[in-house]
Amino acid sequence: MPRQARLDSPGTLHHVMIRGLEGREIFSDDTDREDFISRTGRLVHETGTRIIAWALMGNHAHLLFFSGHQGISKFMRRLLTGYAIRYNRKYHRTGHLFQNRYKSIICQEDSYLLELVRYIHLNPLRADRVKNIEELDGYLWSGHGVLVGFLRNDWQERAYVLKQFSEDERRAIPLYRDFMKAGEEQGKRLDLVGGGLIRSLGGWSQVSSLGGKKAKSAHDARILGDRDFVTEILMETDSKVRRQIPSIQLTTLMDQYIRETCKENGISEQELRMGGRKRRVSSARAKIAYHLSCEFGVSAAEIARQLGVCTSAIVKAIQNVESKNQ
Repeated sequence: MPRQARLDSPGTLHHVMIRGLEGREIFSDDTDREDFISRTGRLVHETGTRIIAWALMGNHAHLLFFSGHQGISKFMRRLLTGYAIRYNRKYHRTGHLFQNRYKSIICQEDSYLLELVRYIHLNPLRADRVKNIEELDGYLWSGHGVLVGFLRNDWQERAYVLKQFSEDERRAIPLYRDFMKAGEEQGKRLDLVGGGLIRSLGGWSQVSSLGGKKAKSAHDARILGDRDFVTEILMETDSKVRRQIPSIQLTTLMDQYIRETCKENGISEQELRMGGRKRRVSSARAKIAYHLSCEFGVSAAEIARQLGVCTSAIVKAIQNVESKNQ
């Protein structure tokens, strides 16, 4: 099966999982772990990546972060390549250290950020490296200790996470610890790591795949979120892999197509752009949305701005046209 493309744009929330080849250790001692987090810290400052949560184990690691201006691929490539070279040199070994490509899942921030923070930071507890939350506070190799103030670094988004609980840090920390304790008995969450889940597209089974083709799918294992979120991400990705059109030329082509379609349907551009709901207006809007998305690779958000409606309305319109074309 061919590899699926990485999904990414600056500011996207990613849950990244790194595993050792054939389940072997990637951290043999604390010096290795220190090297890994030191490299992470340097790259955070260089790439604008924002680390939300992290945990280093023996044969695997978890990172939760918002990708920076250089994207996830460059950040991860520099981190893993540099670490593997140093690790192989130290232990006089050759060959791959990591298993295949790292696994990355784009996550919907509003619904999953705190659940992922908790899941990742509870890794040492699930693996019996610590006995309880109190011991986890002092565990050196995860971001939990930083959030509760036991550890310090200058590259983790501590304030951002704590503000999800309270603007007052003194109140936020105990609320965060209560949240962690509430999940203490949770086992492995397949719904958070892409383990065959992901109910992300709900009832809609026809989605655009990379390259403009259509594929039957009930989910996309690269994305964790609700149907509208997954649909928007896939459409944004499609727009990047289609042929590139200069922005000025694209604007001209969009305006021309909108003008011609309005004329064909006997409606005014003003009526279209003001969110009119008459059948002729809705029909023309759906036709325009589908054409701009499929032929020009314009994102649903941009089409929505052009046509004066919300992004979800554009997504629904495109779905309706695609279902009629089946």
